[in-house]
Parts: sequence; C-alpha cells; structure tokens
Amino acid sequence: MKEPIFYRIIRPIVKLFVKIAFRPTYIGLENIPKDNSFILSGNHTNNFDCILLLSSTKRVIHFLAKDSLIKGPKKIIFNNLGIIPVNRQIHDKGALNQAISSLKDGKVIGIFPEGTINRTKDVIMPFKIGAVKMAYETSSPIVPFIITGKYKWFKKEITIEFLKPYKVKNSNLTLENEKLMKIVSDKLKEKRN
Repeated sequence: MKEPIFYRIIRPIVKLFVKIAFRPTYIGLENIPKDNSFILSGNHTNNFDCILLLSSTKRVIHFLAKDSLIKGPKKIIFNNLGIIPVNRQIHDKGALNQAISSLKDGKVIGIFPEGTINRTKDVIMPFKIGAVKMAYETSSPIVPFIITGKYKWFKKEITIEFLKPYKVKNSNLTLENEKLMKIVSDKLKEKRN
C-alpha cells in the first residue's frame, strides 16, 4: 500500500484543529515506536477518536474502518487517507490480509477492536480478535491506548493515553484477546476511580 500523500497534507491541519477545538491531553507518547510496524488498539468513544489518534503521531496510521466510508462522495477523501475498508456484515478476511500486508511493509495500523463506538454503560464492549491476530502473524507490537473524557469544544476534557507496547507470543488468540481487553479495561477503570 502506497503512503497516502493526502494524509501527509491534511495531518498538520487536523492536528491544529484538534489542538484548538478539543485541547487534548496526551500521555505516554514515548510508548509510540518511531519506526517499524505496530498496531494502535484501544477503546472507541466517538467519531473524533480517529483524528485524535492521527494528531498523536507523525507516523501514517492506516485505520481499519467500515467500508461505507469509501462509497459515494466520501470515497475520494477516505481512499486518499489510506484506510483499509472492512465489510462488517461478514468476517472480512480481505481487510485483515491487507492490514497484515501493511504491517509486513513496516506500516502502522489503527484499530478499535470493539468494532463500533461504545454507547453502552460498560467500560468496554467485547473486542474482536483482529488486533491480536495481526500482531501474532506479523510479530508487530500492540500499543494499547485509552481515550477518556468528553469531546467538548474549546475545553480541555479529552485525554488519550498510550500504554507500553507488547508482543503477542501465545498462539491462543482468544486468551491474547482477553489479555488486550483486560489491559484496556483495567486502565479505564483505574482512570474512573
């Protein structure tokens, strides 16, 4: 997958927008690798989560996102941002294979394993297994993150925290998925207390 030039052009504009509009707090930026492949994986609270992640690093993040984003007029924008479209109606092996190929090429994947925005009262919703499967098959580390607070215009209420990277070494991906869920869930609970 080619690096999306549009992403490089729009990133500084998005970073400035996020800084002015939401005044986010970034914690643990030192945990984001400066090179090689890795997977950003964490909770999903709002449609703005992608641009918050995008504003956190100079690395190009290839997000796995619902395929409806590349239909109609939006197609021009999202195709040029390097997203990997996922058909959520099926177990989309094509999207997973494209993400794995990108990781093998040293790229960064961004994924919200809940699969959608969490609108429940639960800390997190069950994670889909894609993040740990990609990590295991490519030996790429996962950088878990948590997003806390609310997106309120011009108020400093949103925080993103990047946790220590780790590698998935166990072939039991169900256990590894539970481990990732626990890392994210425990940190979110800690922040709420």
